Amino acid sequence: MNSRRCPPCCDSDCKLSRRDFLGGSVMAVAGSTILTGCASLAQQPLATEPMRPCGPASSCVPTIKAAFVRRKEDYGMWWPGAVYDGQRAKSEFTEQLRAAAKSLGLKLDIRSEPVHSIEEAESWVAQAKTAQPDGLVVIMLDRQKHSWPTACKAAESGIPTVIFSPVGTSFTTNTMALAEKNGCVVYSAEEFDQTLYGLKMLKAGAKMRRARAIVLKGDKRSDSDMGDLGIALRYIPAKTYMDVYRTLEDDNEVQAMAEYYLRHARRRRGASRRDVLNGVKGYFACREILKREQGDAITMDCLGAIARNNLKESLPCISWSRMLDEGIPAACEADHGAVASHIIVQYLFDRPGFQQDPVADTANDAIIGAHCTCATRLNGFDKPPEPFDIVHHHGNRDATARPLWREGQRVTCLDVAPPGHRLNPDGTVTRLLISEGTVMNNLDVPPNGGCVVSVRVKFDGDQNVLNFPGFHQLFFYGDYKKHLVEFARLFNLDAQVV
Repeated sequence: MNSRRCPPCCDSDCKLSRRDFLGGSVMAVAGSTILTGCASLAQQPLATEPMRPCGPASSCVPTIKAAFVRRKEDYGMWWPGAVYDGQRAKSEFTEQLRAAAKSLGLKLDIRSEPVHSIEEAESWVAQAKTAQPDGLVVIMLDRQKHSWPTACKAAESGIPTVIFSPVGTSFTTNTMALAEKNGCVVYSAEEFDQTLYGLKMLKAGAKMRRARAIVLKGDKRSDSDMGDLGIALRYIPAKTYMDVYRTLEDDNEVQAMAEYYLRHARRRRGASRRDVLNGVKGYFACREILKREQGDAITMDCLGAIARNNLKESLPCISWSRMLDEGIPAACEADHGAVASHIIVQYLFDRPGFQQDPVADTANDAIIGAHCTCATRLNGFDKPPEPFDIVHHHGNRDATARPLWREGQRVTCLDVAPPGHRLNPDGTVTRLLISEGTVMNNLDVPPNGGCVVSVRVKFDGDQNVLNFPGFHQLFFYGDYKKHLVEFARLFNLDAQVV
């Protein structure tokens, strides 16, 4: 990772990868403009610096308090037994905790001595409640006496708590009381890897609760938030986008970005070079808006503000794709749930998602996710992009990137439904609707109608595709159902596996 200073709107250093763009593959396709991407460009950084978030989440350094728990005396015959080297375990786990905290950019406060009694446990938890860190980590080095009561007290503190029980420090009789408890997750394992993901969840939750999403909609300014998610929503007039866009010219940055897409695309169909130039200008308009408004994420009433008013300014489809590739949550159609989904997926899994309109495919018992903007770096922000085409939006205007999803790739689907949402009408907490499935293939549009990025996914289970719940769900690479369920439990959200 390379440390860079944020723009003036951020008053701190941010750890960001360079995410230099790598070359896509080039294929000859009959009936399309064939583009001659150069393989040597894969090793060359793009002239344009990656966009960076400028809101409160960008400068967030989450604080974590950690403690080990054990008896003061020798283990003897009681588990984990005299065979267990508690001192060595404490030293090794401390080293791994510190290394993970450094890698994740966390401020870690480890209690120097283990918690040796229930009184010490009560004191440590009380201090944590006063300090209000972003999370607690409790590492069990014992099964007896005050050990699991200490874990319970941490879990009941109201602070998100990750509990690690290495093999030998618990029976299921110890863990069952916390197995389904909101506000905590318990990992009982030989290795420390799951606990490291626990730290990642604590970081993601802390950043999520500080994130500010800019909403370009309507004609008034206002501020609100997304309740238990903590995401701040700053509404600004939609015409702000057009006002900034109209000041932009075909400068070196705009031309360099357009040239990247033109040279690295597999093929170009319909969209002209002028369309691409116009499209990427939206990226630079949004960069300016995020700086002005100190935003971490963005969403826009793009159809209402531009398409339905027949404005000449380009829809931001290709710009959204680029921002998602660079780790900027960017959601279509001023959809709060979609921007929250992007934030969760990006902060937790370091990859972009695809916000889409679900279409039932009864012939294959599958869902076709369709939209006109999709990231290309589906494997991760620091991974090469999937092959992509440059095409027109389904309205036969404006340029967008159409990536090809890998057939056979496992994917996760996430939809975020706040209380009052049609999928959560009587809920008191935000609901996460979660599914897993496998990519079948990419559909060609045309000859099919609808959005030009159309990917067919066969989901696990027996959900009727005609009433597959949700809209504008995110598809993203990987099997992460279990991870999202754990995230929901840790932050008191309602996880519903579809």
